[in-house]
Amino acid sequence: MVRTQTVLDSWKTIRNDTAQAVEDFPAGDLDFRATPDLMTFRELALHCLDAGHALTGAMLAGIDNMAVPEFREMMSKYVYGLPADADQSSIANALRGAIETRVAELAAKPPEYFSEMMTRFDGQQVTHLEMIQFVKEHELTHRSQMFMYLRLKGVVPATTRRRQAKK
Repeated sequence: MVRTQTVLDSWKTIRNDTAQAVEDFPAGDLDFRATPDLMTFRELALHCLDAGHALTGAMLAGIDNMAVPEFREMMSKYVYGLPADADQSSIANALRGAIETRVAELAAKPPEYFSEMMTRFDGQQVTHLEMIQFVKEHELTHRSQMFMYLRLKGVVPATTRRRQAKK
């Protein structure tokens, strides 16, 4: 059995490391991209913020079918909405603030909420808890990209710094 609070705590940890990556990235270089066809570091950070906020926001609003043609329009109602040129501090603060809000909202739901079914945007039937797990894994994927960008700039990600400090 997967415990809801464990999933929420894990997402919070991932999100705080995403915010730390934003703070650690070289100032003035947020528009760096590893190759021309990849998102910039800033775009990755904003995507983590908006995707997590929108998908869980729609779910909390009672949307139980995201596999609709107007999916992107529907999600636009729930994005966090920082400007595309937001600075490091604004992005990091929004990442931390948004996760605190969402985790509190989700934690307030009764246990049966997390076993309720919904349809994800790809048509897959999932429980609310599985949707949160998907959102968390989505962010983890993009956070890994952000960590690679940090490494390309000569910065050691916070997760590695913490591990090294324990030695």
